[in-house]
Amino acid sequence: MKTKLAIIGDEFMLPAMFEREIVAACGEVFEIRSMSNGWPDTPMEHGYAVPGMDGLKEYLGDADETCEFIADAEILVTHLAPLSAQMFTRLPNLKMVAVSRGGPVNIDMHAARKHGVQVVNTPGRNASAVAEFTVGAILAQTRRITAGHDSLRANQWRGDLYRADLAGRELSEMTVGIIGYGQIGSLLVKLMKVFGARLLVADPYVQLSQDDIESGVEKVSLEELLAQSDVVTLHPRVTEETTHMINSGTLSMMRSDAILINTARGPLVDYPALLNALKTGVIAGAMLETFDVEPVPAESEFLQLPNVTLTPHIAGASVYTITKAAQMAAIEIKRYLENQPPINGC
Repeated sequence: MKTKLAIIGDEFMLPAMFEREIVAACGEVFEIRSMSNGWPDTPMEHGYAVPGMDGLKEYLGDADETCEFIADAEILVTHLAPLSAQMFTRLPNLKMVAVSRGGPVNIDMHAARKHGVQVVNTPGRNASAVAEFTVGAILAQTRRITAGHDSLRANQWRGDLYRADLAGRELSEMTVGIIGYGQIGSLLVKLMKVFGARLLVADPYVQLSQDDIESGVEKVSLEELLAQSDVVTLHPRVTEETTHMINSGTLSMMRSDAILINTARGPLVDYPALLNALKTGVIAGAMLETFDVEPVPAESEFLQLPNVTLTPHIAGASVYTITKAAQMAAIEIKRYLENQPPINGC
């Protein structure tokens, strides 16, 4: 008898993509049922706002409908479907959950362990997408791409952007400071080498690779990085230590002509402090891909600042991210069937 497997995808992580990669890795050994929950056209929810979903965040799906769909499946593959403590009690046949994201924040991990359910995730699935996007974010600010675009949208020809005092700077003459040397940060270092920039890295928990050391990448303290960098780009995980690591104090350590890039996570930045720094000239500009409140409220002053580039949390949105995440989930399922330990167990 075939193993029952439920797929809950969305309009980004397509159910058909999951199924294709699972069949390619494991063969025709499953009885598969699939559904889509409609994200990103339907916004995500947070557990604190829904009774019985405490502790979950960034999920999408009604508890009853989700349980009814999973039913007697042994394996669940999903991107955003929730699994709360109460839901686990209703799914006695569930033995494995593969979550196609960097962290299983839509799963109550304590309850999963209590019920003996193996949970795996797909860390690094969007690392190359975010690193590549960050290069574009840096160029958008340093080469005045955003300023030129905004002026033409307003039917204004900004010929003055050719003035020496307004012209953009080339990365070959700049110092780029990269905070966080994980999968994304280390990939960004490799991409930025091509531009000839001086590269500084601040991460107290990771050592530079020998290749990066030999190519001139410098590991420095956070304070040194902030003081010396023309561009500061954020790539650490959100922890108690890194929450609001960019605040009024650290912003004051940066150069007045420096640019801040956040393609990581909103909690890394004290956004009221950043807003004040951008309005008063403490730093020259910013590129913001993630925010403290998402979606960004219509009344946010960031939307009106001329020295900021904004995007709606899309750095990880690439076709390759979809493919890689589905492949990583499929490999974990194959290992589960073969009684092998997971690669990325949670």
